[in-house]
Amino acid sequence: MSLFDIIAILITVAAFFGYVNERYIGLPQTIGLMVLSLVFSLALLGLGRSGLFPLDDQVGRLVGQLNFYDTLMHGMLGFLLFAGALHVNFNDLLGEKWIIFLLATMGVLVSTLLVGGLAWFTLYLLGLGLPLLYCLLFGALISPTDPIAVLGIMKKAGAPKDLETTVTGESLFNDGIGVVVFLALLSLVHGSQEPDFGEIGKLFLVEAGGGLLYGAALGYFCYHLLKRVDNYQVEVLITLATVTGGYRLAEVLHLSAPLAIVVAGLLVGNHGRHLAMSPLTRRHLDTFWELVDGILNAVLFVLIGLECLVLPLDIRLVVAGFLLIPVVLLARFISVGASVTALRWRRGFSPGTVKILTWAGLRGGISVALALSLPLGPERNSIITVTYVIMIFSILVQGLTVGRLVKRLRPAEPEPPALS
Repeated sequence: MSLFDIIAILITVAAFFGYVNERYIGLPQTIGLMVLSLVFSLALLGLGRSGLFPLDDQVGRLVGQLNFYDTLMHGMLGFLLFAGALHVNFNDLLGEKWIIFLLATMGVLVSTLLVGGLAWFTLYLLGLGLPLLYCLLFGALISPTDPIAVLGIMKKAGAPKDLETTVTGESLFNDGIGVVVFLALLSLVHGSQEPDFGEIGKLFLVEAGGGLLYGAALGYFCYHLLKRVDNYQVEVLITLATVTGGYRLAEVLHLSAPLAIVVAGLLVGNHGRHLAMSPLTRRHLDTFWELVDGILNAVLFVLIGLECLVLPLDIRLVVAGFLLIPVVLLARFISVGASVTALRWRRGFSPGTVKILTWAGLRGGISVALALSLPLGPERNSIITVTYVIMIFSILVQGLTVGRLVKRLRPAEPEPPALS
């Protein structure tokens, strides 16, 4: 089957599930698409095992042909991150810069160590012991919050502006940091020599720091190109080239492509939108990237739901996944609490901040994609299944209840009275 055939099927399924959700169910679009895809996949598995409608193998092969890791990490991610960063207010982000910085750096590292250690102990008690290094890899891939899962849900949660900015900013940046930590640990799995922590630190500095600097240069270059033309078709094409060419060049240079695209998107979305675009261009640019974001999100969450057709399902690992959900939430709570406590001398935080930031830390497709990138073996199968269970819980349970938690702990700020 050709790539075009696979894309055609995925878009058709996404459109059908989107219609069913919008017309009859009414869940948030991304969650509704994933629920319907998951139900469809489980129904196919059940019918296939019973012999009534054996199509699960054929659909599984179709999903398997589209490598989930490459599709997301080397294809869709750049577009989704750029579309998300494009509408983040840079001044709001600067106002929350310290808490975002701590959550995206220290928070990810602390959570990685806590999840890795607790997961190793939990799996050992269950008789499913994994080497500590693989448990740390699991901690690295499950600790960052997923911007793709977070952005759409937080917009509808009704959170106060500072909290929404913190969650959004953290999800955009800790994704890139988490990927760098994961790759550093993965290099130890592939290597035959003793760990060289100096080399790991250098890799982290080059990938993350270089990615930020490269992203700033990329965004600034795009801004100058936009400033010199006044044709919305050309300007939209320039932003598209910035994402595709810029993301790929970052990968070739071994820099953090996700961090680079986030920074470039922030610069284009703030300086570029206000200083280099006409109102007509802004409208067309917003429409284009909202459409790209909507279509790719729809396809991604359909893929996440269908992915269970090709996962190495083992009931013991599914149980382990459910037992590790509180472990991941506890590590998130501790890392968020440590970051908030470290800043209390600089600013005040409302009472429900730690609880909301903990529950709003959704995991999504990036965690599954990183798990799928692990080298073949029983460790990979275990981590994939556990990761998938936690991700499903995160999006379905946390994603559907975070709005109510926000309303209960931090009511939205009242609208200013209208001028008479």
